[in-house]
Amino acid sequence: MPWFVKLERGIVDKATFDQYVPAHIDYVQSLIARGHDARSGYWAERGGGMLLFQARSLEEAEAIVANDPLVQNHCVDYELHEWRIVVQ
Repeated sequence: MPWFVKLERGIVDKATFDQYVPAHIDYVQSLIARGHDARSGYWAERGGGMLLFQARSLEEAEAIVANDPLVQNHCVDYELHEWRIVVQ
């Protein structure tokens, strides 16, 4: 399966953002359980992060991102990219 990356930037205050983090973590864990090999994290300087995952197609990747609680609750702006690995 191809790899995809959602690069995100927080657009709400920390208190608002933090209330959706547990749902985001649960969502990422559900992606892992469904075979998407997902990883999620944030930048050390705060204010953004990244979700790396596998999907069968760009359309599936778009659906995965659309269902992320951070996106559904308008906590982040994001870019979605297919990541083509050159060296493993």
